[in-house]
Amino acid sequence: MSPSAAAQADRRTRYRPRHTRRILCVFPAYSPSFGTFEHAYPLMGSVRAFMPPQGILVVAAYLPAQWEVRFIDENMRPARSEDYRWADAVIVSGMHIQRPQIRKINELAHRWGKITALGGPSVSGCPEYYPDFDLIHIGELGDATDRMIEYIDMHTERPASQMRFETAERLPLDRFPIPAYDKINLGNYFLGSVQFSSGCPYACEFCDIPALYGRNPRLKTPEQVTAELDAMLRSGNPGAVYFVDDNFIGNRRAVADLLPHLIDWQKRNGYPVQFACEATLNIAQSPKILEMMREAYFCTVFCGIETPEPDALKSISKTHNLSMPILEAIGTLNSYGMEVVSGIIIGLDTDTPETGERILEFIRLSQLPMLTINLLHALPRTPLWDRLQQEGRLVSEVEGRESNVEFLLPHDQVVEMWRRCITAAYSPEFLYERFAYNCEHTYPNRIAVPNSPERTSWANIQKGLTILANLLIKVGVLSDYRETFWKMAVPALRSGRIEELIHVGLVGHHLISFAQQCAVGKESASFYSQKVRTASH
Repeated sequence: MSPSAAAQADRRTRYRPRHTRRILCVFPAYSPSFGTFEHAYPLMGSVRAFMPPQGILVVAAYLPAQWEVRFIDENMRPARSEDYRWADAVIVSGMHIQRPQIRKINELAHRWGKITALGGPSVSGCPEYYPDFDLIHIGELGDATDRMIEYIDMHTERPASQMRFETAERLPLDRFPIPAYDKINLGNYFLGSVQFSSGCPYACEFCDIPALYGRNPRLKTPEQVTAELDAMLRSGNPGAVYFVDDNFIGNRRAVADLLPHLIDWQKRNGYPVQFACEATLNIAQSPKILEMMREAYFCTVFCGIETPEPDALKSISKTHNLSMPILEAIGTLNSYGMEVVSGIIIGLDTDTPETGERILEFIRLSQLPMLTINLLHALPRTPLWDRLQQEGRLVSEVEGRESNVEFLLPHDQVVEMWRRCITAAYSPEFLYERFAYNCEHTYPNRIAVPNSPERTSWANIQKGLTILANLLIKVGVLSDYRETFWKMAVPALRSGRIEELIHVGLVGHHLISFAQQCAVGKESASFYSQKVRTASH
C-alpha cells in the first residue's frame, strides 16, 4: 500500500464490520436557482451541476473499505430501480432547499424495502422534517457515524421505528478522508470544491452556521488540502476550485499558514486552477493575506455584504462590515485582482420604500457584477428565527407567498422591490458595464500565470473552444442581448483576452437569463422558498 493509500485507509471509520454491505449514496437534485448557474450549462458541453457534494462524498470515503459503495448525484441522473435493488442501505444528505427531493428518494428506497439513512445540514437543523427516514444522523462526522455504520452492518431489515444517531464527539477535520472523487467525473461540474475549515466566529442574526458548526473554526492541515487538490485533478480539471469554508478567514493565522502551501502547489502544478472563497468583508484589512491569496491565484471572493446601510448591518449583528467603508474594502480586494461577489438581503426590518433604489445605487458605485439579491427567509436554529417566533412573525408555508417572514413593509411591496432590484441589476447593459469596469480595474491586477502544459492541455483547449463556439452562436447570434455581448466580445477577441470573454459570457448569460425568469414570476424571491420550485420544476 502506498503512503497516500495508507493515510486514506487510516481515515476511514474505526468500526470493523462483520458483514459485507452494498451502500447506495444519493445526493438529491437541486431545483434551478440563482446559485446553481444552470443557465450556463448548455454553453459548457459536459457540465451538469454546480459543485461536487463534499459532505456525502466524504461519508462515501469514510465507510468501511470492505463495503461496496455506489454514488449517484441526481443532478446528473436519478437513481434507478436497479440501483435501489442493488443496495442494502441508502444514504442521503442535503440542505433544506432539497427537502422535497430528499423525501422522494426515501419513498423510492422504501418501495424496495431498503434501510434509509439521512445526514447533513437539513436533518441536523430540523430532524422533525424527516419522520419517515429509518435512520437519521444529527451533527457532523463522528461517533454517531460509527454507530450508524454499525447498525447498518448488523441489520438487513428496516427498524420498527426511526433510529436517531447524534454526534457527541466530532471527528477532527484533520482526520477527514479525502472525498471519494474516484466516484465522480469532475468534468461534469461547473466548479470544484474543497473545505479547509468548519465554523465561523461571527453570529449574524440570519445565519445557522454557528448553531450547526460552532464559532471556533476547526481545521484541516495544509497537507490534507493539497492532497485533496491532487485527488481532484485526477478526476478532472474544472478550472476553478471554491473553498466552501463558512468563512475562509475565520482563523487568520491558520489561513496564513495554508496559503504558502497553495502557492507552492500552484507553482508545482502549473497553476491549473483559479481559487475562490467565501470570507467576511474585513478580509480587506489583511494585506499580507491578500498578497498571498493573489500569488495563490485567488480570483473571486464572496462577501456577505447583505446591505449597504449601516443601521441595517447593526440590526442583523453584522457590524464587522463596518470596520472600514464598504466601497473602500471592495476597491482593496479589486486591487489584488479579486472580483467581489456579494450577498444582498431585501426584507430587513430596517428597509424602507427607498431601500431598493439605494441598493441599485450601491451596485452602481461598487461595480460588483454579481450579487445574490435574495429575499429574507428565516432559517431554523438562528437568532432571527427565535426573534421572529417570539414576535409572532413567522409565517407557515402559504401558497403564493415568497418568504416565511412577516415583513414590516407589505409583503407584495417587498417582493416588488426585490423584482425591481434583480431585473435592473441584471439588465444586459448595466451588467456588462460592471464587467467592463472589472476588466479594466480588477483582472489586470492578477498575477501572470504560465502557459504550462496543465493549462494548455488538449482537454482544456477543447473545453475552451466548445464554450467559445457556444457563446458566439447561442449568445452572439441567438440571444436578445447579442448587441451588448458583441460590444464586449469584439475587443476581447481582437486582443486575445479569451479567458476573460469566456468568464463574462458564461456568468453574464446565467445572470441575465435568471433575471428574465424572475421578471415573469418563474423564480423564487427567496432561495430557500419552495413556492415556485414545487409548483413549476
